[in-house]
Amino acid sequence: MNRRLMNALLWAAGVTFTLSAPAAMAAWPDGKPVSIVVPYAPGGTADALARLIAQHLGTKLSTSVVVVNKAGASGIIGAQAVAQASPDGFTVLYDATPLSINPHLQKMPFDAEKDLIPVTQVGVTPMLLTVPKTSTFATAQDLLKAAKQSPGKLTFGSGGQGTVQYMAPELMNQAAGVNMLHIPYKSGGLAVTAVIAAEVDMGFFNLPAISGHVKSGTVKALAITSAQRNPAFPDVPTVSEIIGKPYESYEWNGIFLPKGTSPEIVNRLQVAVKEVLAMPEVKGKFDSLGSRIVASTPEEFRKYLAGETQRWAATVKAAGIKKE
Repeated sequence: MNRRLMNALLWAAGVTFTLSAPAAMAAWPDGKPVSIVVPYAPGGTADALARLIAQHLGTKLSTSVVVVNKAGASGIIGAQAVAQASPDGFTVLYDATPLSINPHLQKMPFDAEKDLIPVTQVGVTPMLLTVPKTSTFATAQDLLKAAKQSPGKLTFGSGGQGTVQYMAPELMNQAAGVNMLHIPYKSGGLAVTAVIAAEVDMGFFNLPAISGHVKSGTVKALAITSAQRNPAFPDVPTVSEIIGKPYESYEWNGIFLPKGTSPEIVNRLQVAVKEVLAMPEVKGKFDSLGSRIVASTPEEFRKYLAGETQRWAATVKAAGIKKE
C-alpha cells in the first residue's frame, strides 16, 4: 500500500470517528427505558411531581420513563442506589430537601456532592405553620410569645430526622429566640395526623400535604415559610413578617444523575425537563399544588445546593443536634 493511499485511509477513518462519537451521544436514550428513582414513599409531593414530569418526559426523549419508589432512611436508600448506579443516563434521581440535611445529622454511605451530578432544580414548595383547630393560639405571635414564656414546653411534630418539617421549625426557633420540643414521627403523614389530633402544639407541612386540612378547618394556618404571602392563603402572614427577620424555607425538588455521566446526557436531560416544565398543563398542576417551578441550569442548581448545605449545617450546629 503506497503512502498516499494509506494517508487517505487514515484521514477517512479520522473523519468517521469524529462524526460517530457525537452521533452516539445524541442517540441517548436510543429507545431504552429511563428510570426515575424517588427515594420516598408514594403519595408525597416529590412522588406526585416526579410522576407528572415522567408522564411527559418520555415523549420528549422518545422512550418510556418510569418512576421507581425506593423509600427509607429519609431518602438515603434511594439516593445511594442512584449514586452507585451506572453513569449511562438510564437511572435518574428525583430528590428533595433531605438530601441537603441528612449529611449534618448522620453518617452517610455516599457523598452527595461528589457522587451525584445536579441536573436541574425542578421547583420549590413553601410550608404552612399549622396548629390544631382547638388550639388557643390564634396567631403565630401568640404561639411564639407562649414559647418564650415556657422554653421547651411547646411541641412540634415532623416526619423524623432529615426532614424539612424538622429543620424549618428549628430555623424559626433560632431566628425568634425560642425553644420548642421536637416530636418525631415515622412519616410526615403521621405528623399531620398528630397536629390534627392535638398530640403536638404545631407542625410545618408543605402546601400539598396540609392545604386540604386548612380549608376543611381541621387545622389552623398561622404563617407561611415563603418570602411573600401565597395567593391561595392571602391572609396568612409570612414567618418573616412575624419574627421581623429574613426567613425562607421550602421543600425543593431536583433531578440528579450519577457521577461520571457524560455532559451531553446531563444537558439533554436538563433541556428535556425544562421543556416539560414549560408545558401549560404541567405549570397548572404545580400552581394547584402551591409549588413554584424553577427549571434551573446544572450550575445554578449546584450553587443553590451549596447554599442549602451551609444553611442546614449552621441550623443543626446552633440547635446542638448531635450527628448519629
